[in-house]
Amino acid sequence: MALDTQIDTFIQSLSTEKGYSQHTCRAYSRDLESFGSFLAENRFADRNPRPDKDPGSVDGAPLPSDNKKRRYLFGAEEIDGPTIRAYLGFLHKKNKKVTIARKLSSLRSFFRYLVKRGILKDSPADAILTPKQEQRIPVYLPVDEMFGLLDSIKIDSLLGLRNRAIFETLYSCGIRVSELAGLNVLNVDLKGGLVRVLGKGNRERIVPIGKAAATAIAAYRDKLREVLDHPSDEQGPLFLNKNGGRLSSRSIARILDKLAMESGLTIPVSPHAMR
Repeated sequence: MALDTQIDTFIQSLSTEKGYSQHTCRAYSRDLESFGSFLAENRFADRNPRPDKDPGSVDGAPLPSDNKKRRYLFGAEEIDGPTIRAYLGFLHKKNKKVTIARKLSSLRSFFRYLVKRGILKDSPADAILTPKQEQRIPVYLPVDEMFGLLDSIKIDSLLGLRNRAIFETLYSCGIRVSELAGLNVLNVDLKGGLVRVLGKGNRERIVPIGKAAATAIAAYRDKLREVLDHPSDEQGPLFLNKNGGRLSSRSIARILDKLAMESGLTIPVSPHAMR
């Protein structure tokens, strides 16, 4: 079985068997494709031509569109520990240690999957040590600056009420920005002070929500019902974009960047820092 097929099967198992999100599956796929490309251009270069060249053409005419995805003429059975170490050495030239550690973790998961399926007897990645990580001080906002940011959000408009509710909720509940973006109206019990969150691996958990955040959500939803020509969908997203759809994680991050700039914050801030 060729490496690209083995990778595709592994990624599919992450989604169907482990319930990983599309974002996580794409990250694994990118890491493994990076490894495969390194092998194809170094370890197996003599028998794995570039995907944009036709191996049967003298002038290197482009391949048909359905063949542009790289295919490998080798499998995981041919990969050993020294080959993986050579790849890590290649990564050290342009990547941070945290990136290298993540890519090695992806390789370990992939090879362990192949061992579990009986394709390999042993994993060539298990004996390789993870690069020692640099200790970094986490970036976060002091309480005074956090309150200053929240208080700076003007609530004289629907979008202002929404933004205040978003970041009060993010700060109060300590949830991931992707989890906040995925909240539906029915996930929030304002009277009970609880929020049902769908986290990684489609696992649900219940987290408390403070009074300030609950009050901000209630004010936003009340204003939303006044502004809309039709009743808001109680089954739909809790926070809406200007077109009435669900806000994305990137949109929330962009809103936070704008608010931080307007409030005069000197510390770089992100949704994760608020968490």
